[in-house]
This record gives sequence, C-alpha cells and structure tokens, in this order.
Amino acid sequence: MASPADANRGSNHDDAAPWIPGTSYRCPTWPMAAAPGQASGPGGHEPCGIAEGVLPPPPETSVDPQRRIGLLAGWGRYPIAVAEALRRQGMATFCLGVRGEASADLARHCHQFGFLGIARFGTAIRYFKQHGITSATMAGKVHKVRLFQPRSWLKLWPDLRTIRMFMPHLLTRRKDCRDDSLLGAIVDEFAREGIHFAPATDFCPELLVPEGPLTRRNPSAWQQKDIAFGWHAAKELGRLDIGQSVAVKDQAMLAVEAIEGTDACIRRAGELCPAGGFTVVKTAKPNQDMRFDVPTVGIGTLKTMVEAGARVLAVEARQTILLDQPELIDFANRHRLVVVALSDPAALCRAA
Repeated sequence: MASPADANRGSNHDDAAPWIPGTSYRCPTWPMAAAPGQASGPGGHEPCGIAEGVLPPPPETSVDPQRRIGLLAGWGRYPIAVAEALRRQGMATFCLGVRGEASADLARHCHQFGFLGIARFGTAIRYFKQHGITSATMAGKVHKVRLFQPRSWLKLWPDLRTIRMFMPHLLTRRKDCRDDSLLGAIVDEFAREGIHFAPATDFCPELLVPEGPLTRRNPSAWQQKDIAFGWHAAKELGRLDIGQSVAVKDQAMLAVEAIEGTDACIRRAGELCPAGGFTVVKTAKPNQDMRFDVPTVGIGTLKTMVEAGARVLAVEARQTILLDQPELIDFANRHRLVVVALSDPAALCRAA
C-alpha cells in the first residue's frame, strides 16, 4: 500500500507509472526494478536506468516553465560547454547523461542531473514531461559501436518505447542504421510527446568556428591541394552519412572515417603513413541538421594528430564546433600545426 506521502504526489505526471517507494520518481517497471543501488535485470541496471540509484527529485514549481530546458548529454567536453552556456543565460537545465558516455561534472552546471541508460528513451521522455520540459537539446557523442557488440540488446536493456522506436532499424531491418536515421527517430519520438529539440549551437553560437586561419602557420601550396582533394571526399562521405573526416597525403586518400570516429581514423592514417605530414579534413554533411551530429573538434583531436604525425587540420567554417578555442590554438601553435576553417577550399587554391 502506498504511503500518504506517495498518495499525495501530483497526479498529473504520468499516472500510469507508479512511484518507487522511498523516492520521488516514477518508474514504469516498478516493482520489477530493484530498489536504488541494487541490480535489476541484465547488466545490473538500476531502476529506470538512472545510475547508482541517484533519482531526480520531484517537479519544482519554483522554476519558471519558460526557463526550463532538457539536455541529453553524451561523451566529451561539448555537453559541459552547452550546460555552462545555458546556465549563463539563466536557464534551468534538466540533464540526463548517457551512462558510460557523459561526465559526472555536468551535475555542477545543471539544475538537475542524472545518468540514463543509452536505451531508456521512454524513461527520458517521462522525466522531461514530469518536469514540464517542452524544449530540449542534445550534445556529445554516443559511441555507436556499442550497438554492434554481442548480445547488445541484453546489455543495453532497452525499455519498451526504445524497442518500438528502433525495431525497424535494428530488428526488422526495414530502415537503415545511419546516424541521421537513428538520431532523427529519437527526435521524432520526443516531438510526438510535445518535446522539441533545438540545435545546441543556438545557445552557444560562439563555439562555431569562424572562417580563416586559426594558427600562426598557414597551409602550403601542396597542403592546400590536399585540403581541396580531401574536402570533396569528406563531403561525399557526409552525403552518404558515413563519416565526417578523411586523411590525405599528396592527394592520395589514407583513411576515411566511419563508425570508429575521427581519432581512430587519424591513428589509422598514422599507421599507414609513418612518414607523417598528412592532412586531416573534417566537414559537415551537405545538408547538416544542426540539432545533432555536428562536427566537433577539441584538444584531444589535435593530440591524436601530433601522435599520428598529422600536420594540417582543415574544418568547415560556421559548421564546426571548436571547443576551448584559446587552449586549442595555443596547443596547435606550440606543436607547429596548421589549423584552418574554410567554406570554399577551391578558392584557397585559386588564391595560392
């Protein structure tokens, strides 16, 4: 029997899902889920996919509904930069971080924060609706290779809504598993419940790199030719939704990015070109949806380039997120790298 406190909780927030005794959170799988901190189900997941039994508090009426925003956070520094920008703008950020990807540091910048299993989108929708969220954004990478591990569905322990959402992609195979397809399905599912995603760059446009050289060193005439050569290939990769980056040396393709990510692509190019001196080109898709999968570069990418022997990084201006720009440029200059943001590499070659 529910306690009086449980009975008095708001009835307008997902009444179909019972309250977890001793908490302030609803869970559709209770009582099948274990109590907080106890494993329940494959992989030892906690109730509703919230990590370590940390359950978000109940809805707060003190926060202006117009100042609330949801954030789905993945791996990397980008989600933290977005959360910082939202806080500076006076927004109350209700953040769910993907377990195994997102940083716990997000809690310092968000009004509320909790970890969520990568395949618990039903839980995420209920959480946002419970807190009156109608606008949301997403930031950070989710390593897609997790979907292709043995018995991944059992390890990820998806909720029913996630199963229904991805059944055409991963079970019946009627639809493909390209990034835009999967991320578009997520955005559409939230929209059906009145939660609409906006580009994270709408809240931190200063992260989009302006056009021009970013380092003291400019690309040589030969490097400019490699940039133009790689640009066309990277754009074609983007059109096919395969990847964003390529590595080029002497107008020969060394490596192209697919599911492994940019850093792994750069490392592979270094293994194939031990002489080094190659160029990395990273572009947006021809019709880039700025709500997700926007090209992002941080110091980690430059460190990988130095280790692999790359000398040049060319990115697309106003379509690429550059994190911690002052530190990144200082690192590039100290290691004699060339970093340039372009919108038309062909014009760069003509001007050379």
